[in-house]
Amino acid sequence: MICSKRKRKSKGLALPRWLRTFGTLIGFLVMVAIFWTQLPNTFLTPRNLLNITQQVSILGVIAFTMTVVMAVGDFDLSVGTMASLVGIVVATTFQAERPIEQAVLLGLFTGLIGGLLNGFLVSYIGISPFVATLSTMTVFGGLALVISDGNTIFGRIIPEAFVSFGNDGIPLGLVGEVIIDLPFLTLVTLGVLAVIWVVMEQTVFGRRLYMLGGNMEAARFSGLRVRFLRMMAFVVSGLGAAIGGIMLTSRLASANPKQGDGLMLTAIAAVFLGMTTSEEGEPHVLGTFLGVLFLGVMVNGLTQIGIDAYIQQILTGVIILLAVALSSLSKRT
Repeated sequence: MICSKRKRKSKGLALPRWLRTFGTLIGFLVMVAIFWTQLPNTFLTPRNLLNITQQVSILGVIAFTMTVVMAVGDFDLSVGTMASLVGIVVATTFQAERPIEQAVLLGLFTGLIGGLLNGFLVSYIGISPFVATLSTMTVFGGLALVISDGNTIFGRIIPEAFVSFGNDGIPLGLVGEVIIDLPFLTLVTLGVLAVIWVVMEQTVFGRRLYMLGGNMEAARFSGLRVRFLRMMAFVVSGLGAAIGGIMLTSRLASANPKQGDGLMLTAIAAVFLGMTTSEEGEPHVLGTFLGVLFLGVMVNGLTQIGIDAYIQQILTGVIILLAVALSSLSKRT
């Protein structure tokens, strides 16, 4: 009797666990099918699919590097304003008639310093990630406003080659009478995805970061350099925000002190969506990749149908709640 009860119990849990593991993927496929039926002539076309990859490229870079921080058990609220600040730094460097390479390096250095600051505040000072990154979010946003004087920087000061990188790509051939390009921004995003996957899944450094996220005290007792590892996770996030800010400035051919503000929320949503694909409910970059595609396809499809952007924002918030709930359930069973 006891054995039969145990068998019945295990069968009862198998379906919910299966649904939690594959629910996001199933939801993604259902969403694609719905948009395909509603937009048969425009949605699943090579041109639109490549457009989606370009549209989510900036979010992807920031979400992939955010995954590293969340794998440790922390989070970074400052990535959006850091992306805005880096864009302003790059644009003002162009105003000073400096070359593209110098502007990009200065932008990356800004992200590195921001990541080090966040990591130092959390790891060595002991401030909670929420308070520390909320504070630096305000600081970075204020710096962007001060440097730019609250204005958008655009025009001929932005080099044409820099703008072309964010809007052009590698020609793949003709589809009908239209030339299809693989966007350069998509290639950058895939490169960041590959690097983060290798680091997190194939290196000792990545395994140690996962150990911190699993049990930070146990990791400390095992001799791991917990403070240093946490700080390095924030450095990765800062660099990701900087790369995203550079890509955004290149894509828009301008820099606005507020243009990256929405990236933080959607990046966290993508990571949480990815967490639902793991039985342990932990962040992993391939799951985040699915989360980024989920959000990108949703926005693209809803925009084509004509759904208001404010409704899309509400849906993003609902998705975050559902993803957190599913992740929490997966950790309980």
